[in-house]
Amino acid sequence: MSPLARPVVAVLHDGTDVLPPSTELDQLADVRPAVAAELADVLPGADVLLAWDFSSGAVERAWHAVDSLRWVHTASAGVDRLLFPALLQDSDIVLTNSRGVFDQPIAEYVLGLVLAFAKDLPTTVDLQREHRWQHRETERIAGRRALVIGTGPIGRATGRLLRAAGLLVEGVGRRAREDDPDLGRVHASEDLLTALPDADFIVCAAPLTPATRGMIDAAALAAMRPDARFINVGRGALVVEDDLIAALGTGGLAGAALDVVASEPLSSDSPLWTMPGVVISPHMSGDVKGWRSELLALFLANLRRYRDGEALDNVVDKARGYVTTG
Repeated sequence: MSPLARPVVAVLHDGTDVLPPSTELDQLADVRPAVAAELADVLPGADVLLAWDFSSGAVERAWHAVDSLRWVHTASAGVDRLLFPALLQDSDIVLTNSRGVFDQPIAEYVLGLVLAFAKDLPTTVDLQREHRWQHRETERIAGRRALVIGTGPIGRATGRLLRAAGLLVEGVGRRAREDDPDLGRVHASEDLLTALPDADFIVCAAPLTPATRGMIDAAALAAMRPDARFINVGRGALVVEDDLIAALGTGGLAGAALDVVASEPLSSDSPLWTMPGVVISPHMSGDVKGWRSELLALFLANLRRYRDGEALDNVVDKARGYVTTG
């Protein structure tokens, strides 16, 4: 990219979760904040679009107003909301994500869920509310097997942390290999069904792409052991939710922890709320104190590169739907 003295940055926010104050951003660029309904008004003449409200569909709806955009950045690791045809077909517009900010927090969250399942912490909390002293035995996690679906930075950080806790970890990725430094043996995605029966804990951390949408379906769930637990920190649409509910309801699966669901927020009448062995959290596994400042710092570092005409970090391969370098 050629240098730009002072780019115009359109910032999509939701009206409540706005950018942290930043003198540096104001010095680097002319900033045009907008909520969804205003985005089409601020896009003309903009060089950069920061999708701070990364869950909104407003970018696609306002795309007709784009006339000079060169770079789109999303304040998330997943980019599925931005993979609409017009952006995919415009090869001159670079798409970047916030890869790296959420890896360790999500890995810690997954480890917490593994421990919660093994040590039966939900039951402990329920019994405490009932003032009941009921002794139980729990499970070890050392020596148990975890299968991490998704070999990107989040899956890798998860694999490293689970291994450090004593679990035996394998992965599922685009291609098979035997000696991955973080995940050990990695199964090719087409071999998912043969890898699932060996796992005590299945962690889904894959990006949402046409190839991965609905990958956890009735066949995949049937391949899991009845005593296995499924954890999803990727995207809700990776799972066929009705199939998961059926598997949980018939005892085909011992439990599930869902930080993401197909339609967020989860409907109040969803049976997942009250099913035994299910833990629901509101898409928060990567959101630790200070995460907004980290997201902004990452964007500012890239904005400096952009102004200086340097190659950007975290460039998404729009055909594959994720970053393929680094």
